[in-house]
Amino acid sequence: MNTRHLKTLLAIHKYKTFSQAAEKVNLTAAAVGQQVVSLEQELRTQLFDRTTRPPTFTPQGLQVIEMASKIIRLEEDTKLSLRGDLITGTLMIGSVRSSAVNVVPGAMVKMRSKYPDLKTNLRIGLSAQLVSDVASGHLDAAIIAEHISIPQHLTWQPFLDEPLWLILPSNMAIRPLKDMLNEYPFIRFKSAVPLANVIDAELSSMGVITNDVAEVDTINALITCVRSGLGITVVPHMFLVESEMTNLVKIEFGTPQLSRKIGIVERINNPRKVIIEELHNHLAEQSGTHGIARAEAKVD
Repeated sequence: MNTRHLKTLLAIHKYKTFSQAAEKVNLTAAAVGQQVVSLEQELRTQLFDRTTRPPTFTPQGLQVIEMASKIIRLEEDTKLSLRGDLITGTLMIGSVRSSAVNVVPGAMVKMRSKYPDLKTNLRIGLSAQLVSDVASGHLDAAIIAEHISIPQHLTWQPFLDEPLWLILPSNMAIRPLKDMLNEYPFIRFKSAVPLANVIDAELSSMGVITNDVAEVDTINALITCVRSGLGITVVPHMFLVESEMTNLVKIEFGTPQLSRKIGIVERINNPRKVIIEELHNHLAEQSGTHGIARAEAKVD
């Protein structure tokens, strides 16, 4: 199978039409059409529905797009590896909307400073989709929290062990933790992410029945609500910037204090293992005293 034809197919998928794809790959529209026909004959399947204008991918065509992405990525990594030059090209990283977003930019700046030929592409998404994209090879690695199921051919290592804090307006009286959670107005973190489940599970284990006055789906919104005097809530450490803690008080959440881990998931046989290891350690450094240095991955 000619990889140039696969690259043309990927260009069609990206730019939506044969003519726009032709411009990007420096071919005529007729040549693009010939490559598509050649692929269809080789694969013995129809890749496009030509009854539409412009032609659209068939289900089989979309399957080939998935396959082509993996093949082209493997080809590029193989060439780089044979040249001993995996510190070039584009590093595809995914991340959840978590405390990691606060430390990723600094880590990426350090990577860019050391490896000027390395481009980084950061995509924000949900944990399950990011894990799937790492497994399929669409991402080199992804930054996700613990408590997510990881396929056997992937590995996850934490770079941040982040404490959780109960925060309240400074004009509220500090009382025993359980009393405050039972009696003070509570702003609940309502989101389809592991952190929300961790907080809810701890509240349940404490036997607390909160007096909910609001439900919000972002950490920054939680902090804004508390700063406005609406009530109390639980937030992770990295969102609490000391310079913005005026009129807020933080108290350890849980006994002992509860924490959550955030780490990097990657393929066990990752051709870019060395660069991912370095990214991990930069992220740990950016996380300060709560950072966790990279450990050697264990392979069964």
